[in-house]
Amino acid sequence: MGELAELAERVALIDACLAPIARRPVDLTDPDWVRTMQEGPDPLDEAGIRAEAEAALRDVLTRYEEGNDGVRAGLRALLERCHWFGWATTLPFEPTPQGFRQRLLKISVEDQGLDARDMMVTLNGLCGQARDAGVDIRPLLLDVAELSSDADKYGMGSTRHILLRATDREPPGLW
Repeated sequence: MGELAELAERVALIDACLAPIARRPVDLTDPDWVRTMQEGPDPLDEAGIRAEAEAALRDVLTRYEEGNDGVRAGLRALLERCHWFGWATTLPFEPTPQGFRQRLLKISVEDQGLDARDMMVTLNGLCGQARDAGVDIRPLLLDVAELSSDADKYGMGSTRHILLRATDREPPGLW
């Protein structure tokens, strides 16, 4: 089995462990439902797979960054199929150019996930954090945009277009 096939198998297994947690009904009639969700355990901890999930995410991002167009397209397709993996796995923000780049790579490989608006809100917040930390975000946005998809999945522009549009803002990243 090739390295990418093995990685896809790992991600699919993690996704399957997270699906029941992600699909669990939320009682919106409970006035404390937001607090209950916020105070509940992190899905990775609840499933007992944090270490495996974080390692798999680091592998996905490394292969995405180092791979060719075909590898990147395959990884985007994998995360589209395994969207609970993308939903639950995160990277802490490190206030460095590399930390910002890693978070941009995750945005790029997720290719807008299930909703382009959520991706744009995340991108805007991330750009603000990076700017506040003194990171020059424009070259990093341009760099990751080159790795990103040109497909306009939801009629709001492709991931590449959205990242490039963020470079045109003053300050960069603000919508």
